[in-house]
Amino acid sequence: MYSRQDSGRSFSSASSCTSYSSDESLSMSSSQKFMHNYKKPVMPAKSQYVALDCEMVGTMTGKSLCARVVLIDWKGRTVLDQYVKPTEEITDYRTFVSGITAAQIENAPSLQEVRPLVQARLSGKILVGHGLANDLECMGVDHPWHMVRDTALYEPFMKMHYGQMNPRKLKELAKEKLQRDIQVDGMAHDPAEDAIAALDLYKSHRPRWEACMTSQIKEGQRVLVEQQKQREQYEQYFAGLPMIAFAP
Repeated sequence: MYSRQDSGRSFSSASSCTSYSSDESLSMSSSQKFMHNYKKPVMPAKSQYVALDCEMVGTMTGKSLCARVVLIDWKGRTVLDQYVKPTEEITDYRTFVSGITAAQIENAPSLQEVRPLVQARLSGKILVGHGLANDLECMGVDHPWHMVRDTALYEPFMKMHYGQMNPRKLKELAKEKLQRDIQVDGMAHDPAEDAIAALDLYKSHRPRWEACMTSQIKEGQRVLVEQQKQREQYEQYFAGLPMIAFAP
């Protein structure tokens, strides 16, 4: 749930992630084929980043609801790992993919209790992930568009299909760009591992990506200034028109 307009809304740790790689000194071989003809932008502080991944379950209404949310910092450390108990009846735990079981969420807090924890940790942060619109929607959380780095929507990571750019699976990108196996067949997804994979993909293109974002932000600001000027010109024009009195 993020758009080109800033929203008025912003966006207990368990397992450790020390077994995963999240070092900025990743091999750049996957991005060397791109020509970086841009001025290097000022990089945000590493403490400003957080990566997100959610696991979901199916319900009676057909909705996919959040059952676990994981947040990871720049160094791959777990910021938040929280199970969530959906308020609707669960019909499919999707355990073979999500790893979620009934026992894990039986006594878990509701989304209404977990959402403020997530929002507090996302506030003022650059959010990294893969398919973030789904994760944010399932939690009912918004985040400003210019603070989002979604590896599913970053063009160099997408593929052309019938003349349109489409997202690729995180599993494919991790294998091709990071030489890393994630979401192994027959094993449940690890949200921490997925969040770190998305973060490491971002790191491999960080200068280019930030240059693109800087350009988009400047263009957005230019458009807003032009729109404001047009509004002021219209107001001045109509203010100068004579008042027309209508007969009763």
